[in-house]
Amino acid sequence: MSPRAGKPGPAPATLAFVESPVQLLNVLEWAHAQAVHAQPVHGQEAHPQEARAPRAPAAGLTLVVLSPIDPMTRGQLRRMAELAREEGHEVRWEEARGGAMAPFQTIGGLAGLLRRAPRVVLGDPFSRYVQLLLTITRARDLVVVDDGTATMEFVGQLARGERLVRWHRKGGRPGPRDLLFAPVSSRARHKLTPAEDRRVEVFSAMPVEDTPPGVTVTPNDFSWTRSRFGPPRITKGADLVGTSLVETGVVDAERYLEAVRALAKAQGATRYFAHRRESADKLHRLATETGLEVVRPDLPLELIARRGPIGRTILSFPSTVVHTLPLALTGTGVRVAVCDIDPTWLTEKASPRAQGFLSGVTGSARDVHRLAAVAAPA
Repeated sequence: MSPRAGKPGPAPATLAFVESPVQLLNVLEWAHAQAVHAQPVHGQEAHPQEARAPRAPAAGLTLVVLSPIDPMTRGQLRRMAELAREEGHEVRWEEARGGAMAPFQTIGGLAGLLRRAPRVVLGDPFSRYVQLLLTITRARDLVVVDDGTATMEFVGQLARGERLVRWHRKGGRPGPRDLLFAPVSSRARHKLTPAEDRRVEVFSAMPVEDTPPGVTVTPNDFSWTRSRFGPPRITKGADLVGTSLVETGVVDAERYLEAVRALAKAQGATRYFAHRRESADKLHRLATETGLEVVRPDLPLELIARRGPIGRTILSFPSTVVHTLPLALTGTGVRVAVCDIDPTWLTEKASPRAQGFLSGVTGSARDVHRLAAVAAPA
């Protein structure tokens, strides 16, 4: 196990903070893109904008894992950490939520590295943990990598000067903790706004619109994933990708189970790849009532699909994978199909923003087949 990030030592050229397996995957994709970009191409002149803001290689990358409590997420993070070490990166595991004093110990131990690191990479600008860390850093180069569809909302909120709020909570009244944390969130948003002495980059596979002035958007084409895994063995059937929309309070559980049952029957799906946040009780019901084989992946789905075997058709509700899987599976012949969320599936607690956001996720996806919402009971 790598030493804790709080131990003294030379500051890395790049300090990356991740809290989920997808964030760690996208840091690896970013580092790979940096290394490829740094290689000189004979006879090719640099773009004027690149000449003004050169992108250095990602040598000296230290990945700090702010470990969550959820066992499935921790397991995937440990597997991703192994892959990162194989790529030559240093990984430091922080038990960031391991008790009442853990946040203070973690932040205190990271303060020195944060003040000295010239570049900071982060995966979730909505995370209160990350926002606290941003108030400490003096880095002049900040990079935000994908944490799923939330990246789309982050860029839009930054452009509009809004407070940073996750899309499924937007529209609700701020709670006491939100109000207490507001100064920290405001300071973090300021740090993520480009300035003369601060460069901000968004490295994303998502369709990013309304980009704030000065923010550099770099496309993530999953070239590291494609070079490291596959091509996969493709089966004749269909696989269905799970979502945590029930767990986040957006979609009603009964409606979701019925929609999965109807979609699997209509499309001939046999396997269900569970989202790492889906509850065990829900997955047990789903397996019992639909007959689907529930698979709990040990890696992000982009790597699972690329490694194979994978169905010739991948079915999904609106989520990150409708944007990332077509990139990871380029040239394999696998079809990605997305099923719309019917407005009647939403809970009373769902944000007023939910339906529009989910429709935007589906509508902006490229290289996917769009399915109408399947019938659910009234």
